[in-house]
Amino acid sequence: MYFAFYCEDVPDSLEARLATRDAHLENLKVLVDAGRILMAGPMPKVAGQSPAEVGFDGSLIIADFDSQAEAEAWINNDPYVAAGVFAKITTRPFVQVFPQA
Repeated sequence: MYFAFYCEDVPDSLEARLATRDAHLENLKVLVDAGRILMAGPMPKVAGQSPAEVGFDGSLIIADFDSQAEAEAWINNDPYVAAGVFAKITTRPFVQVFPQA
């Protein structure tokens, strides 16, 4: 089943994000390589402006896991969590309707 991770950043997270980005992407790549990522990406603070200049408010990840416990264990071991990038993470089951899989 898919799970959506809505991850809200701490204020002024840009420096910690940039320092930890490669490790965070490697963590995601494991799921990408296994065909378990539906989508993932950051949420810039301001639309239409360079995220590198304005920073980020959070991230959205939708990935396939066998259970909510497995999903939460995975996100809690993400490098962004260890680096203190995320202030809050909401993990919810997600059902894809469109586009049809």
